[in-house]
Amino acid sequence: MATVLDPIATHTMTPVPMRVARVRRELSDTFTLELEPPDGSFPFLPGQFTMLYVFGVGEVPISISGDPSDPGVVVQTIRKVGAVTRALDGIRAGDYVGVRGPFGTPWPVEKAEGGDLMIVGGGIGLAPLRPAIYHALANRNKYHNVVLLYGTRSPRDLLFGAQLQHWSARLDIETLITVDTADRSWQGSVGVVTRLIRRAAFDPENTMAFVCGPEIMMKVTAETLTRTSGVAADQIYLTMERNMKCGIGACGHCQFGPHFVCYQGPVFRYADIERLLTLKEV
Repeated sequence: MATVLDPIATHTMTPVPMRVARVRRELSDTFTLELEPPDGSFPFLPGQFTMLYVFGVGEVPISISGDPSDPGVVVQTIRKVGAVTRALDGIRAGDYVGVRGPFGTPWPVEKAEGGDLMIVGGGIGLAPLRPAIYHALANRNKYHNVVLLYGTRSPRDLLFGAQLQHWSARLDIETLITVDTADRSWQGSVGVVTRLIRRAAFDPENTMAFVCGPEIMMKVTAETLTRTSGVAADQIYLTMERNMKCGIGACGHCQFGPHFVCYQGPVFRYADIERLLTLKEV
């Protein structure tokens, strides 16, 4: 099992300038930056994040969405929601951004070996999950069933659409997709992502689940998996990325009950935070 190092002891607070090699538009409000590490390599674990800095504007935590087996490029998929992400949306190939990291606890991909792996994403929550999918497919012989369940608002909001089609065509991963609201072009499932759980092939007693999406979606998904499907609460992992600020838990903005998401997360066992998800304004 990989060891997560103390970020305060091992990472500088000074951003490292990285050149933007490519910019790719994913959705109307979502884009991907491919960054070149100055020394040619940026090793990271699935589920970790960076702090992206726009010079003169500020910085924002963004999960890495690339392939962990390819550390020669730092892939960051970003939704435009605030001042820093709006500035990042103006970045073009050849520009530079500052990068700190990687930070955070990863998805326990090695702990899941030998059993079934279920990956559940909602909306842009597919981006932080994508490195775990890459890892599972690259090490397919180490897992039994691998299931990807993905839900989003509408067909035009499907993230990584071409890649979803590719995964759907593979026989070694079961990919089920749903949308909240369909249009005339959509011939797939309609409804919330939890409805896909009963259609998936997995052994509840031998399943580990990784979940990322809006907080209410993660809460309902975890409840469905435990109460209806019989997956143990300590076998479900959620990523609590909201309110992250400095990346190392020093400023306190990321406090979630007794936890500091930047430092102790963003990936948590559902069993450890289940009660907190039921409390308002935590």
